[in-house]
Amino acid sequence: MTATTAAPGTPPAPAEKDTAPRRRHNGTALTAGLVVLAAILLGATVLSLVVGSGDVSLHDVWAGVLHPDLSVRGQLVVQEVRVPRTLAGLLAGVALGLAGAVMQGVTRNPLADPTLLGINSGAAVAVVFAMSVLSLTEPAQYIWFGFLGACVAAGLVYGVASFGREGATPVKLALAGAAATGLLVSLTDTILLTDSLTYDQFRFWQVGALDGRDLDVLLQALPFVVAGGVLALFLGPRLNGLALGDDVARGLGQRVGVARLLGAVSTVLLCGAATAVAGPIGFVGLAVPHAVRLFTGPDHRWLLPYSALLAPVLLLVADVVGRVIAPPGEVQVGVVTAAVGCVPFIWLVRRRGQVGL
Repeated sequence: MTATTAAPGTPPAPAEKDTAPRRRHNGTALTAGLVVLAAILLGATVLSLVVGSGDVSLHDVWAGVLHPDLSVRGQLVVQEVRVPRTLAGLLAGVALGLAGAVMQGVTRNPLADPTLLGINSGAAVAVVFAMSVLSLTEPAQYIWFGFLGACVAAGLVYGVASFGREGATPVKLALAGAAATGLLVSLTDTILLTDSLTYDQFRFWQVGALDGRDLDVLLQALPFVVAGGVLALFLGPRLNGLALGDDVARGLGQRVGVARLLGAVSTVLLCGAATAVAGPIGFVGLAVPHAVRLFTGPDHRWLLPYSALLAPVLLLVADVVGRVIAPPGEVQVGVVTAAVGCVPFIWLVRRRGQVGL
């Protein structure tokens, strides 16, 4: 075989590079990042157990978690207040992070969040109905009305968007969700304007909170989060296909309608359970996937597990901040996430150049 030589003055062609080591390096870096993020989540969990509006010693925290003596005030506070509150933050955070990533992948809309399907508005109508008509006043009594309302609203939105030859396209989902949200908000306001007592109760639920949740409620919500989370992780490769466009995804052998339907089911399970546990906490499902993409890129196989770990970190830290910024009272976690996170989120969006702000 005769070797070819480059013409005089022509730079030599670059040698072929094996990209496999780089891929392995990227995979190793992303795996290491998951381990680091899991350690940060563990630290946020400990912080949530230790820090609060009242002083509790580390000994009481340790004993209150492992073998509580409820006659000791510090251990009683840990076991009855901080442990359920921390678990609620973990459960709701995982659900919101996954739901936001799935919703943005299904709709191919970087500014989509779980509220796009009318989930929060449907939950609000059901909770107001439970408070006003059924006279339910405790969170453990009316939270499942919120879950049911979220599921019904999302089902109606998806059903309306599915009419037509192309099925539930991202544009039709957004339009149907906006229309349903407007209708449900008007129904909620109508009830609240005629019942001031219900309004006083509803406004505390509406901002989102982690306190006052029983372990029984968390155990009831856990199966929905697990089912929705497993389905979301299963959809990772399919969401990568949807990101290329419907035609390309079909050319790759994907059933676009089925993938989009499963994504909607996963979002309803996750966001419905999160709403049942903590109320309609906004911003987390919208902002966390944006922050994660800075490190993982658009690959949903990594984006989903990273979102599932980062979202509860954000929620727990925001809850801890809300406990200490206004002593002896507390600020609801939904207020803190919106107030503290809006500026970094605007910076993230501007940095990615996705919208003009």
